[in-house]
Amino acid sequence: MPPEPAKRLQILAFIRERIAAGQPPSLAEIADAFGFASRNAAQKHVLALAEAGAIELVPNQKRGIRLPGGGRPDLMALPVLGRVAAGAPIGPDLGQDQELWLDGRLFARRPDYLLRVQGDSMIDDGIFDGDLVGVHRTPEARNGQTVVARVDGEMTIKRLQRERDRIRLLPRNPAYAPIVVSPGQDFAIEGLYCGLVRRD
Repeated sequence: MPPEPAKRLQILAFIRERIAAGQPPSLAEIADAFGFASRNAAQKHVLALAEAGAIELVPNQKRGIRLPGGGRPDLMALPVLGRVAAGAPIGPDLGQDQELWLDGRLFARRPDYLLRVQGDSMIDDGIFDGDLVGVHRTPEARNGQTVVARVDGEMTIKRLQRERDRIRLLPRNPAYAPIVVSPGQDFAIEGLYCGLVRRD
């Protein structure tokens, strides 16, 4: 993770701890806790957290930092790492596109990153072109789970079906044929599908 978002996660954790202890921190206390030379450096991070929706600011208050929804959301910063094909596999595009702050409760399990779906082969599972899918990084998956897989160096999202002598990656759209992975073919499971975010 780039240093600035990583630092902001640390500051957000500090803010949560202080609020849980009964009082939000001031900018001076944040600057002191993180070794910033001035309150301006702390303010830059606090404003970035507010713009991302991770915190709310109450104007003209020394300790005017609040957590959205009374602090209930389990907010986390997730990088968007390019695209994944819901159709024919596409080459990996693993440059960080952006970072989103999302409530962890949106997902069945905690994702490590997001990928933008390209294609419509998974529409019967409610995964549409343009959706952002959460991916939990793991090389292991059970039959029937939806996975992000690498086949011959290219990425796709499909349901996993293991057979005795081969693996099939099943689309959830009758217009597409399964992808059959033969023994010896370059194949790896990159992660498990955790849920999605649909942005207007």
